[in-house]
Amino acid sequence: MEENTRGCSDTGCTEECCSGCEHACGDQQPESLIEPTNEYNNIKKIIGVVSGKGGVGKSLITSLLAVTMQRKGYKAAILDADITGPSIPKAFNLKEKAVANELGIFPIKTKTGIGTMSVNSLLEDDTDPVVWRGPVIAGTVKQFWTDVLWGDVDYMFIDMPPGTGDVPLTVFQSIPVDGIVIVTSPQELVSMIVSKAVKMAQLMNIPIVGLVENMSYFTCPDNGKDYKVFGDSHIEEVAKQHDLEVLGRLPIDPKLAAACDKGMIELFEGDWLEALAEKLEKME
Repeated sequence: MEENTRGCSDTGCTEECCSGCEHACGDQQPESLIEPTNEYNNIKKIIGVVSGKGGVGKSLITSLLAVTMQRKGYKAAILDADITGPSIPKAFNLKEKAVANELGIFPIKTKTGIGTMSVNSLLEDDTDPVVWRGPVIAGTVKQFWTDVLWGDVDYMFIDMPPGTGDVPLTVFQSIPVDGIVIVTSPQELVSMIVSKAVKMAQLMNIPIVGLVENMSYFTCPDNGKDYKVFGDSHIEEVAKQHDLEVLGRLPIDPKLAAACDKGMIELFEGDWLEALAEKLEKME
């Protein structure tokens, strides 16, 4: 086996080769890939909202979290990293297009002052498909972090695309995420799906704030009883398995869905995410 220019074998460094190696490979730390945000920004906490699969209401939870923290008197913002399926502008009825100057791109503000940036804020037509390859999509997400003039933000929520592909990897490597919230549903696949999200977070050394279960139950308006439409929940078992907290359970609520569809999510009524909001407030 031939030696490379650093005096180590082609298969990597060994204790024997490193003992006489002037480069001291073992003492070197991996280079950070974190990108600096715009110099005019002051962002205190960054929370990623993730799910192992699509269709569990991740964008809804992101929107509700931002509204909840804004109601508590904090300055909230949403970075919509779900480039191919952006939902944030629809939830807040945002039709204005983003503009920029030599300093950066200006976020679109909601009625209550939540700053947002989504690919739909850049497209000429909201219905235009984003037919881009992975590196371009990842680069766009990175640009939302580096080039947008977010200003002073207490809590930035990143609406992540489902799964563990290019974009989540780019976010975790490029943006200093303080923690993630995992959104799930009561279906049988929940254990495997949550496990994938947990393992990726652990791999990237990102703390997990807790779990939120969406579509947990339906309250019948006629008799006031709760019905488990998707069967019994397994969220407590999954949480215990990974030593996590369940910090919210949201019902199947037609009024909530209608508010989202009509762009009136800022008017929602409900305290389902109060425990999660309190935990976010206690984060160091």
